[in-house]
Amino acid sequence: MIKASLRSVATLAVAAVTATVAGVPVADAVPTHEVGDAQGLRTATAPAAKSTSGIRGKARMYFPAPGNHIWVTVDAHSEFGASPGIPTRSWGTFRIYHGFDQPGVPANWGDFEVDCLTTGGPTATVTGRLVRTTPGGPWEQAGYLKRHIRMGVSFYVAGRGAGPSRIGLSAGTPEGEPLLTRCMAPAADAPLIRGGYTLKDRVPTADHGR
Repeated sequence: MIKASLRSVATLAVAAVTATVAGVPVADAVPTHEVGDAQGLRTATAPAAKSTSGIRGKARMYFPAPGNHIWVTVDAHSEFGASPGIPTRSWGTFRIYHGFDQPGVPANWGDFEVDCLTTGGPTATVTGRLVRTTPGGPWEQAGYLKRHIRMGVSFYVAGRGAGPSRIGLSAGTPEGEPLLTRCMAPAADAPLIRGGYTLKDRVPTADHGR
């Protein structure tokens, strides 16, 4: 009789512990692995943050040889995802124009389709592939257009009182050498002497499924 009573008390105690943990009914608690799954689902379906960059403008850069006029026109944009240093998408164009004061010497120019724009503070780097150039000009003669060579431009867009803005230009790679790597350009070392650029660094935006 005593043993039976003890068994009854023990059974009731176990039932009480099973029914309540820290005052919360166990039947209402969510298993740990299900909580993790729910959190993962909420993370996966939340809008992904994106950021965008852009640079626009036209300017003439300093060139040490008299009688040379080098202008760079750009309208480039990029979109960034989880890795802010590597764009997920870049688009736009830029043009390099090289004119001369000498009579009878035609200007040399090239239009490039942007394949990378990266930005950081007042600096930007743009690369693109050559799609049009001066008919019969030096870049066509060198095979640059046929190979759609990649060239790069770096920009330093100075703020007010921060000195002159600057540009750096890469050269085209000769036949048999690899193309310039995307997103690469030399330091922006040549000051602007006319014109200028507007630079928009990466700004977070919401992705609404566009």
